[in-house]
Amino acid sequence: MTLKPDAYDYDLFVIGGGSGGVRCARIAASHGARVAIAEERHWGGTCVNVGCVPKKIMVQAAEYGAWAKDAHGFGWMTPPGSEAPVHDWAALITAKNREITRLNGIYVKLLENSGVTRFEARATFEDPHTLRVDGQRITAARIVIATGGVPVRPEIEGADLGIVSDQAFFLPQLPKRVTVIGGGYIGVEFACIFRGLGAEVDLLYRQALPLRGFDHDIRTALSDALQEQGICVHASILLHRLEQLEGGAKRLHLTDGRHFDSDLVFFALGRVPHTAGLGLEQAGVATAPNGAVVVDDDNATGHPHIFAIGDVSNKMNLTPVAIAEGHRLADRLFSPDFKRNWSFDPVATAVFSVPQIATCGMTEAQAAQHGPADIYLASFTPMRHIMSGRLRKTLLKLVVDQASQRVVGAHMIGDDAAEMMQAIGVAMTAGATKHDFDRTIGIHPTSAEEWVTLRTRTRVAGA
Repeated sequence: MTLKPDAYDYDLFVIGGGSGGVRCARIAASHGARVAIAEERHWGGTCVNVGCVPKKIMVQAAEYGAWAKDAHGFGWMTPPGSEAPVHDWAALITAKNREITRLNGIYVKLLENSGVTRFEARATFEDPHTLRVDGQRITAARIVIATGGVPVRPEIEGADLGIVSDQAFFLPQLPKRVTVIGGGYIGVEFACIFRGLGAEVDLLYRQALPLRGFDHDIRTALSDALQEQGICVHASILLHRLEQLEGGAKRLHLTDGRHFDSDLVFFALGRVPHTAGLGLEQAGVATAPNGAVVVDDDNATGHPHIFAIGDVSNKMNLTPVAIAEGHRLADRLFSPDFKRNWSFDPVATAVFSVPQIATCGMTEAQAAQHGPADIYLASFTPMRHIMSGRLRKTLLKLVVDQASQRVVGAHMIGDDAAEMMQAIGVAMTAGATKHDFDRTIGIHPTSAEEWVTLRTRTRVAGA
């Protein structure tokens, strides 16, 4: 069906009210477009509701218990006869829910103030320009798919007895024993959360080290840090089946005959694009084998008027990237003279494990594929933990292209890693060289000053 431009109900219709979809909708509306958006679950998407925001709140809650113990090294004492701090899981979940409700309201208010029409319903394609939304037939000149991703379960017997990350944020109480399966972001973060709040935790993953794709030194340091805080790490495992035991416990069987009993089995095996049931075949929109919408560098599908942004396109699954893609797309479509450029190489990111990990740019192995790279590495106990007595190291690493001396990779595990890496990302986006780092005066005494005092090359990679 072909319609004249003025015959469409909307100039732009966005499917999905997450961070990227909301940004795209309201920026397009600010340029004068007639815009509508549909969200079938909760405004703000995964990040706000069952992802980054509540996860970091829970990580911070988990850290307070360790900080209370660390305070003894600075002279704080628990008076005789007084009770040690006890965590109230229900109070944490209530406080977390209150904050999420507040953020949901902000997203709704942003859309209302921008003049965007909201539909709290599922939207599906009927043809390339037509959607079915809450029983209505709606046409749009341009359509953006921004439905994000959903967590996956393993294809094993009894998989429905375990939970995935969306459920973890709403557990009625803290389980005493938890088996977490998966060595990616979600697995290591929730292993640290549960352990920090007092649970016994087994963390299982298929690789030899956690965080596949990260720099090897960071992966090794994380494995040590997980075990130091009392998480039992089991590498190179394969799942067989999950069964229910009497009394409510679960038993996870591995292919090698071992089994693990716990009160909760948490599958953290990644996420896949949320495209099932959207009717993409009705619109002729191509998808990859994993369900991702296939797009070009401008986020366009095979139809020049249908686009996909954020996790649903499976390019770089980070909330700020989805926001940038949505903003850039709205500008390009409805205000082509308004130019705003984002750098998608490099992009800084963080893992909110305990301790934090942050990274920007190439790993040592990736840089070595492009030619010789100078590696600078520092590992030390930060001042806080010299005083606290906690066995926690900080590791910083710079990867430098030998020919140009540009810093092409920065990696850190340690307290405040994410806060530091944002600034490092600015420097790397601007093309900073190792000389620029060397001539920068540090702030003393901080762990951050180590970034500008890495004078001695540790090794050369890819030579």
